[in-house]
Amino acid sequence: MPKQPARPRLRRLEQIQPVDFWQEQADFIRWMADADTLQLLGEALGFELRLADGVDLEQAIADQGEALYCQDMEQDQAVLIVPQLQPHQAAAYLGQVVTGAAAGLPIVVWVASDFSAQHQQTLAWLNQVGRPTSRFWAIAVDVWKIGKDAAANFTLVVQPKTLNGASTPTDADLDFEPESELEPEPEPLTETQEENLAFWNQLCERLERRGSIIKAGAPVTDSAMGFAIARADFRLYGVIDREHQSFHAELLLSGEDAHPHFYLLAQEQDRITAAIGLPLVWDDSDPKTCSIYCTLTDVDVGDCDRWKGYQNWLCDCLERFYETFSDRIKRLDAADYRPMPDYGVNPLPNSLILPS
Repeated sequence: MPKQPARPRLRRLEQIQPVDFWQEQADFIRWMADADTLQLLGEALGFELRLADGVDLEQAIADQGEALYCQDMEQDQAVLIVPQLQPHQAAAYLGQVVTGAAAGLPIVVWVASDFSAQHQQTLAWLNQVGRPTSRFWAIAVDVWKIGKDAAANFTLVVQPKTLNGASTPTDADLDFEPESELEPEPEPLTETQEENLAFWNQLCERLERRGSIIKAGAPVTDSAMGFAIARADFRLYGVIDREHQSFHAELLLSGEDAHPHFYLLAQEQDRITAAIGLPLVWDDSDPKTCSIYCTLTDVDVGDCDRWKGYQNWLCDCLERFYETFSDRIKRLDAADYRPMPDYGVNPLPNSLILPS
């Protein structure tokens, strides 16, 4: 009986973390921009991808560009690829995804080694309520090692709704409790809401990177975003004022003691202004709330290239407000306020009240 040929020995397949393989974000971006990689990614997405004309990859990396501008050749549409190497930087890359949509890019693809349930839910939500012209994908990249060789694989994690109504991730994928009744589908975000969301998301990331005393919450779609300070009925706000082409950093006082607290703070108006180092508007014109704020004028909110400067200004102002007001707010006692007998007199000798 002839001897059976020996079967080739199967080698061990070992999964390694992408961050251990590439180590540097620049190396990961170069690999993502390679034609073979774009072909592999395109197969996972159902696109025919290539790097967009005119993209200088090395210059983009030198300028700390974190995204790749590509083209889907079949549909002739722009594709933004956001490659994330470091697992702990997910919030920053989510900001780039939202910014890409705000810029009007039709296809935004986020590539990372893993996606939390929260970020999957966020992308699914953006696909549901965002503009129909912008769609979002999440793609997980796996790296496998066989002996001295390595290979990568892309796996679809989140995609927009397809023509037959299917979508990912499902509630089961995200381990959500099913609702007893289906809620009505929310209205799509307007362009202004998308722009607000992108701006506040970047601001929150910037606060986190600074290690700021201002604790960022979840970004909002409104033109104002609030931050906690010291005690109830006091809140810091960043405000986008498109009507007057300006930004405001504001301390808002509310509640039944808003005006007494405001006038007690106003007794230190000169010291507070000197500590913050910026011109302040002291506004007690509203019957229920009072505010103290500073303003950055002549802004162009629609120019995303200027957002970094605006966000740095807001971060700096909010931090100055927190450092100056926090302890003072904690010590306030409305019972210490003695109202002036003539309420027609402005109790603030140097107040700046803007016309409504």
